[in-house]
Amino acid sequence: MKSPQIAWIKSEDPPEAFPDIDTAFDAPDGLLAAGGDLSEERLLYAYRHGIFPWFSDGQPILWWSPDPRCVLYTDAMRISRRTARSLRNSNFEIRVNTAFDDVVAGCAASREGQSGTWITAEMAAAYRHLYDHNWAHSIEVWMSDTLVGGLYGLAIDKVFFGESMFSRETNASKAAMLALCHMLLKNNVRLLDCQVESPHLMSLGATLLPRREFVSTLTNACTAYVPITNWSVEATKISDFLGGKPSGALQ
Repeated sequence: MKSPQIAWIKSEDPPEAFPDIDTAFDAPDGLLAAGGDLSEERLLYAYRHGIFPWFSDGQPILWWSPDPRCVLYTDAMRISRRTARSLRNSNFEIRVNTAFDDVVAGCAASREGQSGTWITAEMAAAYRHLYDHNWAHSIEVWMSDTLVGGLYGLAIDKVFFGESMFSRETNASKAAMLALCHMLLKNNVRLLDCQVESPHLMSLGATLLPRREFVSTLTNACTAYVPITNWSVEATKISDFLGGKPSGALQ
């Protein structure tokens, strides 16, 4: 029987001070530990070992490792024919890493049926630091120079760890995911970590992996401790991403 005590990490503890992931609580969503800090070293270690932070204002830093893990293989994303037509007819333009702070703010904004946000000022500052050091990236959807959607996350070796997305126009978040999958495939990155299952993600082709299988995959896919730097820097129409895989997998 698992202990009801949550492991506590001190801020001075080394990055690898996490308990074994098998000690994570079964519910909710694999709570593993609390405490520590959001330093670059601890965050990168955590992600490479199947762990991520998720907490609200007033709480200590909470670390999670869900079982199962929601992932999307970048060559398996699917969108409906109706969505593809809508995207072709839209004026969406994709940009990368031009408005990282604005994307994080968009993800943190209050949404219908949701009170508060887990993207605290502390979290935003930590991921801005990762962005400044080429680990974190934003995929942005623009209309007439107005940011209408996007997502952000970490890119380490052959895995993209998605953090959050937002949409102010219909299908904007799907456009961001579609563009991201194309860019990742160009970099031979086939695994997109989505963390926790949602109907939206599952509709795009996400699947569930047992936690141990996911961590084993990370062991092979994150062997090189390097960021992904080969991102398209030119603004691109979303229609340019609708010519082949993964958008070829239409429902």
